[in-house]
Amino acid sequence: MQDHAATLRFAVLPRSGLLTDAILVAGGAGLVGLAAQVSFHLGYTPIPITLQTFPVLLVGAALGTVRGAASLALYLLLGMAGVPLYADHNHGWNTFSGATGGYIVGFVVAAALIGWLSERGWDRRFSSSVAAMLSGSVVIYIFGALWLRHSLHLNWANTLEDGVYPFVPFDLLKVYLAAATLPSAWALVRRLRS
Repeated sequence: MQDHAATLRFAVLPRSGLLTDAILVAGGAGLVGLAAQVSFHLGYTPIPITLQTFPVLLVGAALGTVRGAASLALYLLLGMAGVPLYADHNHGWNTFSGATGGYIVGFVVAAALIGWLSERGWDRRFSSSVAAMLSGSVVIYIFGALWLRHSLHLNWANTLEDGVYPFVPFDLLKVYLAAATLPSAWALVRRLRS
């Protein structure tokens, strides 16, 4: 079993403290907020396709369980408080409690899960990194679909058509890109240390 120093955060900044962690947590939230602005709507679903799941996966893996979840919780809270971080510069309670809120909650849980798996070395090889990223994506889909079904009073077939199926091809691309990025980052860290 590996210790919590197994994340990229500790590999790159082994002797940093609370201020560094606060900057990384805030930076992760900001990165997700920026990626959320790259979005487009399909027209038949209230959920936009965005780039934000890509940094969600990377932030969780790079920062680990606690810091990754804290970063996405900060994103969630800032958006609820009125900072226009959600897709299409949306923000506030109405946006959060609407159709997309479950995906945002899922980001927090997914970052924690991916961080936990990364602390155990799952981000070092492409195959295990793909498994970690897919696990996080499934968590996002579960929270998002449950919330969407409840908020719009949909049946399961419509929930899956509106909240899961259209996003799978794009999310698989993001999973594979994130999974390829992490082992490459570890290889770079090893090269710089030697």
